Amino acid sequence: MNAVEQFKDHFQPGAVYRRADLEQWSNAVDRHLRQLQESGVLVKLSGGLYYCPQMTAFGPAPADDETLVRAFLKDDRFLLTSPNLYNALGLGATQLYNETVVYNHKRHGRFKLGGRTFRFAMKPYFPGKATPEFLLVDVVNNLDQLAEDREQVLKQVKSKADSMEKRALTEAVREYGGAKARKLFAALLMDDRLQYVH
Repeated sequence: MNAVEQFKDHFQPGAVYRRADLEQWSNAVDRHLRQLQESGVLVKLSGGLYYCPQMTAFGPAPADDETLVRAFLKDDRFLLTSPNLYNALGLGATQLYNETVVYNHKRHGRFKLGGRTFRFAMKPYFPGKATPEFLLVDVVNNLDQLAEDREQVLKQVKSKADSMEKRALTEAVREYGGAKARKLFAALLMDDRLQYVH
């Protein structure tokens, strides 16, 4: 078995790899990476990030968002979300946004990975999963970036807040709300403590 074949043996279909992590398996990593890209074993996603495609009946499947972001950040602590999730809250939001937002502790800015655009936003606090309470707070945090009629959205936020479990919503506001969200929800939930920032 030649050197490039030995190198190829380390790759698992569906996995994403950083170039820096591959040097342990090759003494000519760039040449071997180039050869494996030419043969279709690897796909370059962005500078220093490579994907080993999982083959399906329809051809190679794209990299899974979570796998991609985990390799890019070298961290498990992130939350994938999108303004499209707001639509499920029943706020009358109908716009579709072609963007995945990644709340994380390390990177900030827009990055193209595997042909898809991700907006990385550094946040000190975010949940492991996007709950309805978190999403309602997030709508208010990101109101300025929405294409919808803001007054109409705020009216619906207030109506939705009335139907939510007060303790869970209060907790979400306290943990994840910016100053604007705290002020709005403090009035709705009659909780003065929400007006104080972390």
